[in-house]
Amino acid sequence: MTNTSSKPYGTLYLIPCTLGDDTQTAQVLPAHVMNVARQLDYFVVEQAKTARQFLSALKPLKPIQELHFSELNQHTPAQELANLLLPLLAGHDLGVISEAGCPGIADPGADLVNLAHQRGIRVVPLVGPSSILLALMASGLNGQCFAFQGYLPIDELARKKTLASLEAESAQRRQTQLFIETPYRNDKLFAALLAQCLPHTQLCVATDLTLSSESIQTLSIAHWRKNAAPILNKRPSLFLLLAAKK
Repeated sequence: MTNTSSKPYGTLYLIPCTLGDDTQTAQVLPAHVMNVARQLDYFVVEQAKTARQFLSALKPLKPIQELHFSELNQHTPAQELANLLLPLLAGHDLGVISEAGCPGIADPGADLVNLAHQRGIRVVPLVGPSSILLALMASGLNGQCFAFQGYLPIDELARKKTLASLEAESAQRRQTQLFIETPYRNDKLFAALLAQCLPHTQLCVATDLTLSSESIQTLSIAHWRKNAAPILNKRPSLFLLLAAKK
């Protein structure tokens, strides 16, 4: 696919993908998104192996072996970003695919998008699943004022201070705080939330979104303490809290 506009550059497409292996693409991706992805020859991805698997399920117009993949992840040097734009500068359209969900959201693809804007390249975001927005939608917490905090500190003391600060800000601004953790550390984070947060603070735990094992539950910290802990180990999860107004 090449850009037929008068501008010589190609278009940078941000292509969402599924949030897990057992998700059917047709259930979470619109037909237009899949059609765009099928026609592209050039991709920037977090991991080429999983991107090939995702695209194979979409049945691209060309054999996977003929498609071009460049990787952009936490190991990519900043000076390499400009090289990733070369297909666009040559007039080819290019798709960005993250490991799960929407590119550019808690994802290194944001740096490439920023550089594309600096070069005057057209950027087109395509519709697809965002675990952050899906969790917020289903939480019942404040969707008018919210902040995604990414990963909290691993160090116990630093995490405790961060949680106290986020809970205080949530109470003051009525702001929903969203954060994630490496799946194998989910249980430790959940235990820290129950130990640290105030009884009336609401906590939503959203796990395996869009998968057959999906679980979403919002309770006060006091109620969570009385219930059996959810099984979160190695399951992608988001944590959302909303403190009671003081």
